[in-house]
Amino acid sequence: MNIRAPRKEPAGGKNYITPGGWQRLRDEHRFLLTRERPAVTQVVSWAASLGDRSENADYQYNKRRLRQIDRRIYILTKRIDAAEIVDPEKPRAGRAATQIFFGATVRYANASSTERVVCIVGRDEVDLDRNHISWLSPLARALMKAGAGDRVMLHAPGGTEPLRILEVSYQRIPVDPFTEPPGAESAPKAR
Repeated sequence: MNIRAPRKEPAGGKNYITPGGWQRLRDEHRFLLTRERPAVTQVVSWAASLGDRSENADYQYNKRRLRQIDRRIYILTKRIDAAEIVDPEKPRAGRAATQIFFGATVRYANASSTERVVCIVGRDEVDLDRNHISWLSPLARALMKAGAGDRVMLHAPGGTEPLRILEVSYQRIPVDPFTEPPGAESAPKAR
């Protein structure tokens, strides 16, 4: 089996993640191991019993699906093993309470005084619709270690932009729980 290793992490391989994001990874891992993989394996066995596998679409499709599931299980296992859970709600002291680090909710303004609020989360938790950005993103890197009232420069592929930090807070960052994907092999079939 040919499985590529996931992309290496900067900063010594750390996978910073919030408690909610870590739980979502664990739930997906558990679903794939205990429900989806056994269901697809059962379909592969059934399709293999029909005979000629070279012209059997059910066999070929589900064998490919099984490889995808195994690859995702491998990646999730690595991500969970490397996880360093950081709870944004945990009380912080000193500069850790006033400066921007992982788990911060930041309100800032750009040069045209347009305000935005972002939450800095792990790369497995990115949700741009909710303004959850990865701590590895150019914006988060520009904001890191700054505090309210500071000015920073965002160096992004689209250009350079000055930003003014308005507020830094640490609070619970809601993460959508894992939900079974539509069309999963283990899902109950409609009659």
